[in-house]
Amino acid sequence: MLKVKVRLQPYVTRLNVPTVLKTAILPGDTIERLFIATQVGEIYYRGNAEMRTFLDIRQRILELGTLEGGYDERGLLGLAFHPEFSSNGLFYLHYSLAGTQGPGALSGSFLPNPCDPATLNMNWVNRESQYDHIDTIEEWRYQPGYQPQMRRTLLNVRSPFSNHNGVNSLNFSPETGKLVLTIGDGGSGYDPFNLSQNNMEIAGKIIEIDVDKNTNIDNPPVVTRFDELPSSIQETLTVIAKGVRNMPGISYQRSNNQFTKLVGNVGQDLVESIFSFDQYVPVPVTKLIEAPSKLDQAGFINFGWRGWEGALPTSVIRVCSADQALNEKTIAYYNEAIQTSTRRLPPLTCYYHDDPRPDKFEGTAITGVQPYAGDGIPGLKDSIVFTDYARVRANESQTPARGALAYTRVGTDCKPSDFSVIDIDYDFGSESAFFVSFGTNIDQTELYLGVYGSTNVTNLNQGTVYRILP
Repeated sequence: MLKVKVRLQPYVTRLNVPTVLKTAILPGDTIERLFIATQVGEIYYRGNAEMRTFLDIRQRILELGTLEGGYDERGLLGLAFHPEFSSNGLFYLHYSLAGTQGPGALSGSFLPNPCDPATLNMNWVNRESQYDHIDTIEEWRYQPGYQPQMRRTLLNVRSPFSNHNGVNSLNFSPETGKLVLTIGDGGSGYDPFNLSQNNMEIAGKIIEIDVDKNTNIDNPPVVTRFDELPSSIQETLTVIAKGVRNMPGISYQRSNNQFTKLVGNVGQDLVESIFSFDQYVPVPVTKLIEAPSKLDQAGFINFGWRGWEGALPTSVIRVCSADQALNEKTIAYYNEAIQTSTRRLPPLTCYYHDDPRPDKFEGTAITGVQPYAGDGIPGLKDSIVFTDYARVRANESQTPARGALAYTRVGTDCKPSDFSVIDIDYDFGSESAFFVSFGTNIDQTELYLGVYGSTNVTNLNQGTVYRILP
């Protein structure tokens, strides 16, 4: 693959952690503006060098940074604009709701033990009291000259753990016109309750929401399963895929009026993965409840988690007692890996946490996947560009931290694709630069990178959004 080099141009500075970057045209306006949502609950927009606050919901967000080290995966996680936003003003938010903090579903960290069946077949019990927080999906309306107003709540989902809630988790499908939610497996590590493969669980799925159907619905109950929802809400939902661990959103690459769907799945210990698919068989939730096995029919998308971590069977890693410089990798869920081996969608591209190849990088967590259709950056046209939180290389200094930028392409031979690291011509100086978010404009000819200088969400105003330039 061609070696590509880009420059970064600071576009907006002194931000809190930027979680969503996307453009839209405001009602009554003609300028396509970049909207930036921050994890703590602010939404700004910029166009023609103008920076304004669009919405501030910090009081609606639960208290962040209370976990060890201040790292947090909750907060304002999703922002999507209705396809007719420029005329109807409707937009949608996904965030962790204030006042819903719970004790969590398990005490301590979870690690499966293949020699102990009790760790492989755990159930989430006492869900109404043993949970971490509640995530909400809401519909809002903007009208020129007025503050945006919340119109109704579409979903309230209880999460067992603090992490794996998805980020950049809302988008509208250009194929169906529906709101798409990419929601994580509920958190912890290794998906203790196997929510991602359980057909009735909301966690670990990609879900379509028909926001134009049953529009009088509001104040839905707090649930964890599809069969706990009222029938009027079930009728608005279809399920696209399962086997999700944690995804930085879904994007759509257009070619001759066909759309390739692109997602990244954050790995456990070994590998980060990018998946692409064209055709899928969505299952209406009403049909799913009648016959749960329908979710496993041919054509339905299964990313393989928790039995598979990208292209590899999910492994637990232990230090070798004979040589502590080495480690042992044991298949964590052997039976599940076998059962899903032929049902799962193989990844388009993987990159690894441990990779000695000199032309690659060792990753931490995938934070964005976007198609690029522009002509401005030579070598990237019609490619798939992705970002990683912080690259790791054993023979390099790991401080200050640096994220990674790379690209791949969808091949015509149905084989896995290689990837190439993109060189970045920019001096971050002595500050850390975690690549936390990635976005594009409406026609996918511009790329935006969100960078933060700390892993602690309460270390404020350390974020910058850059334009990626040739």
